[in-house]
Amino acid sequence: MTPSPEQLPVRRLGIASATAVVIASMIGTGVFTTTGFLVEALGSPFTVLAAWVVAGALALCGALSYAELAAALPRNGGEYQLLGRIYHPAVGFIAGVISLVVGFAAPLSASALAFGHYLAVVFPVVPPVGAAMGIIVLAALAHGLDVAWGARAQHLMTFVQIAVIAVMIAVGLTLGQPARVVDASTRFTADALLSPQFAVALIFVSFAYSGWNGAVYLAGEVKTPARTLPIALIAGTTIVAVLYVGVNVVMLAAVPARELAGVVEVANTAAVRLVGAGGGRLLSAVIAFALASSVSAMLMAGPRVYEAMGRDYSILEALAYRTRRGAPLVSVAVQTALALVMVVTATFGWLLGFIGFTLSICAMLTVVGVVVLRYREPDLPRTYRAWGYPVTPILFAGLSTWMALHSIVEQPASSLAGLAVIVVSALAYGVVMRVGKAGKTAVLT
Repeated sequence: MTPSPEQLPVRRLGIASATAVVIASMIGTGVFTTTGFLVEALGSPFTVLAAWVVAGALALCGALSYAELAAALPRNGGEYQLLGRIYHPAVGFIAGVISLVVGFAAPLSASALAFGHYLAVVFPVVPPVGAAMGIIVLAALAHGLDVAWGARAQHLMTFVQIAVIAVMIAVGLTLGQPARVVDASTRFTADALLSPQFAVALIFVSFAYSGWNGAVYLAGEVKTPARTLPIALIAGTTIVAVLYVGVNVVMLAAVPARELAGVVEVANTAAVRLVGAGGGRLLSAVIAFALASSVSAMLMAGPRVYEAMGRDYSILEALAYRTRRGAPLVSVAVQTALALVMVVTATFGWLLGFIGFTLSICAMLTVVGVVVLRYREPDLPRTYRAWGYPVTPILFAGLSTWMALHSIVEQPASSLAGLAVIVVSALAYGVVMRVGKAGKTAVLT
């Protein structure tokens, strides 16, 4: 099933599309559920905000590094093609399998499950699992049949998502008491940034920022990638960081910190306090919409990884098939099927632990790749160079390494599952190499 020339990726996605993928990939349940635990651990509302700011800055460090790599090597596939080029094809292949299982299918199912639960708050008759499966199938139809249709749908959903959250922030700042954020009884000190509690808090906040590299997976379909990809990655990450800090200011301004400590539904608590019982239902609808947009973004970006693998390995060439409308139908179907299986078999909490460990390893290796590639290929055309190099990649790599080590200690079961995926991927690479390469490795353009 070798694709014909008209089925090859076409560079038709502009800055708006690439930025929309980044924003929608990032915004999920984390920002609406994490702050209660942060208040319990850190005490000071201002320190909680500091955690969101620091994690946002670290995500931006990663985005800056990814932007340099993607602009220089603008091909679909994300870490699959980047790590394969920087280190060895085996490393890229392992990253590709991780993307399929951990990078997209698991987060996709987690977001869909969360969507189902929030939708059930608004419409109690809707079964959460059924809603989760339904939103996955709808997004798969949009992105599996027509690239242009899927891109337009993503534009609209992301625009509405940003607008609604911005309105929520404006209303919250108007009706809340921002002075609570700098309450003298919970004063912020510089020593708090160096405490073990702050380090642990950063782990959870960093998970809420995941998805900042979303546009890299579609690099081969982006117009003028040397310009578009850095703008999309940096702008998308910055916009979400500002929204995240704003949402947290609203929640901390709505309710005294002591009443938020340990609360999971912290956003719902804040909404009820600000606008009454109906506020909780309204907020649930907003979160459900944000999660639907995230599901759509992952079904837009993820299949490009498997499609790239299909172009490089003959045994996987079915994954490279595209419809006449340019959509990677088979790859979308594979990711959809795996996500649906996870929806009915895995728990939300287990999925989160499984995701964090393995993705931090891939991201760390990719960011370090900026340093490796500058040393090994100094003459590689680089129209964009990461700001703050080498400080920004070093900061990001250090945090990712620390998070991975912490995950092994605190969540051994999930970490072992992630390690198992890595081992199985390495074994699969050996099998694929015995079958032989397709001999049609895509040419960078």
